[in-house]
Amino acid sequence: MSGHSKWATTKRHKAVIDAKRGKIFSMISKDLTLAAKSGGGDPGSNARLRTLLAKAKAANMPAENVDRAIKKGTGELPGVEYFELLYEGYGPGGVGIMVVVTTDNKNRSASEVRSTFSKHGGNLAGPGSLTRFFNKQGQFFIDKEKIAEDKLMELVLENGAEDMKSEGEAYEVLCPISEFDTVSQALEEAGISPDQSEIAYIPTSEIPVGDADTARKLMRLVDALDGLDDVQNVYSNDDIAEGLVEDEE
Repeated sequence: MSGHSKWATTKRHKAVIDAKRGKIFSMISKDLTLAAKSGGGDPGSNARLRTLLAKAKAANMPAENVDRAIKKGTGELPGVEYFELLYEGYGPGGVGIMVVVTTDNKNRSASEVRSTFSKHGGNLAGPGSLTRFFNKQGQFFIDKEKIAEDKLMELVLENGAEDMKSEGEAYEVLCPISEFDTVSQALEEAGISPDQSEIAYIPTSEIPVGDADTARKLMRLVDALDGLDDVQNVYSNDDIAEGLVEDEE
């Protein structure tokens, strides 16, 4: 287990986005449009859309915004074309960073991401440079107060999950992308609402960060990337020593 809780770090990064409520709706809207475009507008047959609808509901996104985003994806309403992109780079301390972007302007996104890396002591790497250090998997965080550990473990492992870990106040459940919908449905049928669920880039190994100055610079970079309008998610393979994260919160 790493020196700090991944769930605590995830919540911290999400708080940066949550401070800009408009960005939450924009992020979900783009994802809804892409999901409807690739899999249709019926959540009954589109697992990705179903998951995003739950996320939109949790964020209190207005129903008309949701409906409009889906109709743009199905072609019922005109809309811009979105592209899903992945940028890879290195942050302070040699930490690997994966940046997931949804944009209607590839040149703008590339420029903003590159500039942010440079401004905060990192550098953008070429495509495929870091993919060997991460696995793309389904990831769920579930508050420990919602269910006992043994019951959750039995439930998720029976429905396609590969691993379950204790992460501070939450359990982290990992599964293959192909089993994401199965695990989601199993949790829903059991009356358990994950605090976070997504397809994520999970590090296969981590880079120790024991220096406070390096940790501060790294978190500023990640927060700056999170704050970009086109950025959907940021993942890193840092292992920040206990106490350094709390010092910055």
